[in-house]
Amino acid sequence: MAEETAERQDGTQTSSTASAARPREGQYMSPIVAPGSLHKRPLKHRWSLWFCRKDEHRSWEENMMEVTSFQTLEDFWALKQYIEPASNLRPGCDYALFRYGIEPSWKDSRNRDGGHWLFAVARSQRNVDNDWLEVLLCLITEAFGEHSGDVCGAVVQVRSKEDKIAVWTTDSSREVANLVIGRTLKERLKLHPRNVIPYRSHADIMRTEHGAEIKAKYKA
Repeated sequence: MAEETAERQDGTQTSSTASAARPREGQYMSPIVAPGSLHKRPLKHRWSLWFCRKDEHRSWEENMMEVTSFQTLEDFWALKQYIEPASNLRPGCDYALFRYGIEPSWKDSRNRDGGHWLFAVARSQRNVDNDWLEVLLCLITEAFGEHSGDVCGAVVQVRSKEDKIAVWTTDSSREVANLVIGRTLKERLKLHPRNVIPYRSHADIMRTEHGAEIKAKYKA
């Protein structure tokens, strides 16, 4: 449709369409912003969420499923709202959040020489959702400072008696880095000073007989 024009007193012409779009004095303008113009805040690294439902008749690879990946803070919060909270999962199920490209498996080359910090959450307390969220925020916001690169990911395991949360690192021999990570976790989770959390290397776990006590390499 041809655009109508109107001649102003100064002799210039204006578009009637443009005039209609321009707000009159005192007219309210909606603050709605086009979705494509919204700016998302990028994270330093891309992260993948994994889900595992324990089934003894299936292999680990079949039980473990990569759900999705994200690299912005907004996409992280959208994912959190979409999935079931850990406290709603059936016993035997796990969530894992790992750097994109790293599988939550000791067989992965970036996990093989590492280990993990582990702490238990009593089901009677049911603080697992808050604790798990705090751990995730530590990961994606690089809360461990210069040692954040040592972190591979984290796992929450829902079990019948107690839930467990583990933070995996890439090299168990890096004492300073691992201790900083463990102490930061303890501080962020507001654990009691007497509540000691252990760090065990994956190599020690794999060569220890089933049921035998595994000595902690570090403690926080």
